[in-house]
Amino acid sequence: MEYDKLLAPAAVAMRPSGIRKFFDLAADMPDCISLGVGEPDFKTPWAIREAGIDSLEHGRTRYTANAGLKELRAEIARYMERRMHLTYDPAKEILVTVGGSEAIDMCVRTLIEPGDEVILPEPCFVCYEPITTLSGGVPVHVACKAENEFRLTAEDLKAAITPKTKLLILPFPNNPTGAVMEQEDLETIAEVLRGTNIMVLSDEIYAELNYGLHPHVSIATLPGMQERTIVVNGFSKAYAMTGWRLGYACGPAPIVKVMTKIHQSAIMSAPTTSQYAAIVAMQECDSEIERMRDEYNHRRRFVVKELNDMGLTCFEPRGAFYTFPCIRASGMSSQDFCTALLEKKHVAIVPGDAFGASGDGYARISYAYSVEHLQEALKRIRAFLTELKEKA
Repeated sequence: MEYDKLLAPAAVAMRPSGIRKFFDLAADMPDCISLGVGEPDFKTPWAIREAGIDSLEHGRTRYTANAGLKELRAEIARYMERRMHLTYDPAKEILVTVGGSEAIDMCVRTLIEPGDEVILPEPCFVCYEPITTLSGGVPVHVACKAENEFRLTAEDLKAAITPKTKLLILPFPNNPTGAVMEQEDLETIAEVLRGTNIMVLSDEIYAELNYGLHPHVSIATLPGMQERTIVVNGFSKAYAMTGWRLGYACGPAPIVKVMTKIHQSAIMSAPTTSQYAAIVAMQECDSEIERMRDEYNHRRRFVVKELNDMGLTCFEPRGAFYTFPCIRASGMSSQDFCTALLEKKHVAIVPGDAFGASGDGYARISYAYSVEHLQEALKRIRAFLTELKEKA
């Protein structure tokens, strides 16, 4: 078989995940400390696990409606109104998906035709570009700069828009930088978009992990923006439910209808057990969100201080659970720095350019780990930097 002729060029051209590359290398080092994966180290709260067990014990294991359990969609609608100040019709404007990643995929597949341009503020999560190119879309990268606290500016957005622009992906709070967009920042973005035919995919998976003075604000809450915004969220980060694989999309009924139709053919429905567990998560676990966020905030302050003290200039992240220190003082590229650190000190972090070319000169460090774990890793990073200086 001539497989090279059979494989779809767009699929072959996809970049492998720069996150998983270092995670896989670390797995072969028994004493390696990994700060590379963005996964909560907390166990899923017991009330959620118990609800999942209960659904199995009662034999609730059949397919659900394609869009998700009616009870869960109603609970998502209540959550969005209660926590995000947004109103959605659970029957027509909410789709339950296999993680937030599937929601992103369904949205892009629904909107993007070959040649359509998708604006990607970067550094950003690794899935946006390949999902765009698989649909024939053209990624347009807009660099978010440290001097702007890694936020998207209205000026940079306006400069990136062309007659072919169809979609803006707005990934805040941001992975990998931890940047957030405050309401005044979002208002300037909304002003650029009003009067255009550009949609927004607002990836708000880290919405509950916001450490600023103000709570998370969705761009969909601004005047005239809900009708042009698909909000993506999920249970992985806020509720420590990564392995349950459950997310959702909220948006205008005509778009959610088509997303559901694609989801119906590609997936059928999200995991039934996870959906029953998620109902309890939204009903009973607000306090668990607060508890985990407080612990992340403690770790955040500790890691940022340690990195700055050792000479790795670190912007103070306001959301998610990542720091994005500048490693240029080492004189090395992101790839070389992270590879050498892994080889010499057995600490795995992710090169900044895994999140786009503008991330070179930085590295992503996750603080979704215990303080003891972080202390040992940072001790090794400090020793690595000391050895670099001695050789210089």
